[in-house]
Amino acid sequence: MAPLRDCQAWQDAGLALSTTSNEACKMFDAILTQYATWASDQSLGGIEGCLSKLNAADPNFTMGHVIANGLDLVGTGTSVRLDKELDSAVKKMVALSKSQSLTEREKLHVSAVDLFAHGQLPKACAVWEQILQDHPTDMLALKFSHDTYFYLGHSIQMRDSVARVYPHWLPNIPLSSYVKGMFSFGLMETNLFDQAEKLANEALAINQMDAWSVHTIAHINEMKANLSNGLTFMKQTETNWKDSDMLACHNYWHWALYFIEKGDYEAALTIYDNHIGPRCAASGTMLDVVDNCSMLYRLQLEGVKLGDRWNEVLQLTKQHTKDHILIFNDVHILMSSLGAKDHKTTSELLTTLQELAKEPGEDHELGLALQLGLPLCQAFVEFDNGNYDNAVELLYPIRYQILQIGGSNAQRDIFNQLLIHAAINCKSKTYQRLARCLLMERDALRPNSPLTERLIRKASAVHAVA
Repeated sequence: MAPLRDCQAWQDAGLALSTTSNEACKMFDAILTQYATWASDQSLGGIEGCLSKLNAADPNFTMGHVIANGLDLVGTGTSVRLDKELDSAVKKMVALSKSQSLTEREKLHVSAVDLFAHGQLPKACAVWEQILQDHPTDMLALKFSHDTYFYLGHSIQMRDSVARVYPHWLPNIPLSSYVKGMFSFGLMETNLFDQAEKLANEALAINQMDAWSVHTIAHINEMKANLSNGLTFMKQTETNWKDSDMLACHNYWHWALYFIEKGDYEAALTIYDNHIGPRCAASGTMLDVVDNCSMLYRLQLEGVKLGDRWNEVLQLTKQHTKDHILIFNDVHILMSSLGAKDHKTTSELLTTLQELAKEPGEDHELGLALQLGLPLCQAFVEFDNGNYDNAVELLYPIRYQILQIGGSNAQRDIFNQLLIHAAINCKSKTYQRLARCLLMERDALRPNSPLTERLIRKASAVHAVA
């Protein structure tokens, strides 16, 4: 890690912090660096240790409260609606900001986190963008907006937000190579694969430990169904990213996707059992939970016997059944209750989501529930019950709106696969024709995909019998 910036260094960077404590400023830098690089520095006590040291150095440092609350919120494992302690912390942050003489930039940071805390994600992004217009090298605003655009499914905005500030990130600015990685991810999600790969490789040439840039290249190989390159790349780089405690599980998930694509289910299960399952159990973070559920569901769609694995992951997801922080999280949690055949938990998830959806207020995610979240969840239930025609009727009309629940193209592909599997198994000739059309579409957009070829063969066999 580069030398941590004190009060004067932040001032010199044009990002003055309203505290007289050099230690608080350094800990703020340490937390920001670990967040941007997706890796805890255990010599500093990780992010949690640095947050404690920051608070001890200056309990009234408003930007310390901003980064602490913001990190809690963007983790999407809790919210002010569920967590009284977090709600109190956000209120304290706002009260501190009103009682102190802060810079305009710091006031905007407080406002953005407060908006996010109350479910107003698009408005929070607008405030972070306002900060970046005047302070293009404000990594906290850039990273918070980047992650939030991801949750909103705003791929173009995620790309363009970084594009607007990218020229300002000169090589001598701390974390500049990681901005390359962020930009490359936005380019990749908008299908600009060549530009994305070039930037990701530039970032890795500067720092081979950059797990996020590895992740972008993993995505590119996934989208192109370039299994040979993908498998070789992950194996060659594993030692560089396996200790990135925040992202390693997700990179292993990408590695396992190549094996599922290839039809090598044993290899995929080995990665699951050795890395994805244990890391998820240890961290309990929502990113790891989502990866866990997604991996098992994809294997289940492929007809793989999963043993007791669903019951194991249900122990993690069950505590979040009634949270309803992101629709994206909800539908993955639902996969686990369906997989474990826990009908009570499935019913609780759907019922509580329906109740919250009646009065969403200004909560962006709950505003999506009636028209998008509930039909999507119900489609999974219908599929699980063998009601394939019903699943298609629910899923097909919203397939182009699913982008709004966030996640990456690779993550959302599970919904495409579900629709195809449902259509293949339908009794309706209309939906059987739809299955063939969807498979032609998939083959055109992702040529040379073994998974698509298997689905085409399955569709042909089912329809031949019919």
